[in-house]
Amino acid sequence: MERKQFLKSIGVGAAFALTFPCLGGCSKSDDVEGEIKEEPTNVDFTIDLDSAEGSKLANNGGFVLKNLVVVAKNLEGEFVAASQICSHESYDQVRFVNVDGGIFYCDVHGSRFSQTGTPLNKVDSKAAKPLKVYNTTLTGTMLRVYE
Repeated sequence: MERKQFLKSIGVGAAFALTFPCLGGCSKSDDVEGEIKEEPTNVDFTIDLDSAEGSKLANNGGFVLKNLVVVAKNLEGEFVAASQICSHESYDQVRFVNVDGGIFYCDVHGSRFSQTGTPLNKVDSKAAKPLKVYNTTLTGTMLRVYE
């Protein structure tokens, strides 16, 4: 039985009752798990690479979220850091992903940024502003992230 025949057989009221919950659950705003936040300021912290937190940076492509900053070990083995707050609509969902050599990505609206913070999807006006990028310095096993 095809969908059209099925809907006719159960009637309009029953079809509405069955499909309405699905339609309400499909909006993107309901799916957003992040929060709108301010971009961090005065960023200056360290991560001990020998700690449990730092162990997430042992492999290329790994990342840590700390103080609203995404700290990653890129695919070349270098440390990079950027704001976890997307420049598109300020959601705190920016992560490092192993795509196109490693990029910062916000899954709320699909904003993509290079490791230098440059927006990569300018065509559809998402993330027209660069993502804030922070300095990193490694001394022994201590990784400093700062402005």
